[in-house]
Amino acid sequence: MSFIKKLASKLNKSEPQIAGFLFDAPKKYRVYTIPKRTHGHRVIAQPTKELKEYQRAFLDIYSFPIHRNSMAYKKDISIKDNAQRHNKQSFLLRMDFENFFNSITPALFWNTWKMLRSLPDEFDQNWIEKLLFWSPGKINNNRLVLSIGAPSSPLISNFCMYLFDEVVTQFCQENEIHYTRYADDLTFSTNKKGGLFSIPSVVKNKLTDCFGNQLLINHRKTVFSSKAHNRHVTGITITNDQKLSLGRERKRYIKHLVHQFQFNKLDKDYIMHLQGLLSFAKHIEPQFLVALKSKYSEALIQSIIEIKYDE
Repeated sequence: MSFIKKLASKLNKSEPQIAGFLFDAPKKYRVYTIPKRTHGHRVIAQPTKELKEYQRAFLDIYSFPIHRNSMAYKKDISIKDNAQRHNKQSFLLRMDFENFFNSITPALFWNTWKMLRSLPDEFDQNWIEKLLFWSPGKINNNRLVLSIGAPSSPLISNFCMYLFDEVVTQFCQENEIHYTRYADDLTFSTNKKGGLFSIPSVVKNKLTDCFGNQLLINHRKTVFSSKAHNRHVTGITITNDQKLSLGRERKRYIKHLVHQFQFNKLDKDYIMHLQGLLSFAKHIEPQFLVALKSKYSEALIQSIIEIKYDE
């Protein structure tokens, strides 16, 4: 059965309706920017509501293998699980991809597909590309990339990284190194002193083998650390006694917001932000929440948590 026919059946639409909609689907995105945590801006390309519906239907039709060491976008798996893979290791290395989602192209996607299963025919490939990939150019061109904002992009990115995750995992297992990838964040850890220094060149070689020059490392974010320094994995601090922590800076920030709330100095957006931080604290370091309740009173902290706003 053709892809168009499968999608039409799934969405209860006619095949001409599906084809007509997908014809210019790569342009059906609302594009905006948000500030990055450090510097610069991140481009978000949000599909239209109907295109999201089509992309979710695609994910119901096809299943894709995801590597066991790929930790992001998995049900019941969080950054806490990712950090716990490394908390018993003394030495840590963090690396980061440059422009991760927008570096994933149809060619990369199909190359992974053909290594793991039989390719669809060219006609179906064309329609699938139109469904999953965004055209960032202002005029019609053939450049297509994964967007940050499409519901299908997380799963597709994990699938495209499957072979890379596997070859890196094999190398790490042979060298007593723990490896995980959380979206564009790569984390390596070991108890062998000096055991991580070869990893950047290994990663570079594996990326070239798997993707040519399509995926690159952001070398400014390559960080080695050990018990002598703060170790951080996807925003979580690992203490010297192998526990997970929010870190001093985040704890001070939360206390500051609670203090501001106490004197009615937070607006709605900051209160909702604080609620998210308290939920995060409960998940990562519940003892800190207990300490907050002791310092500011359980009633105050509970009142923050229970505030609800109309949608």
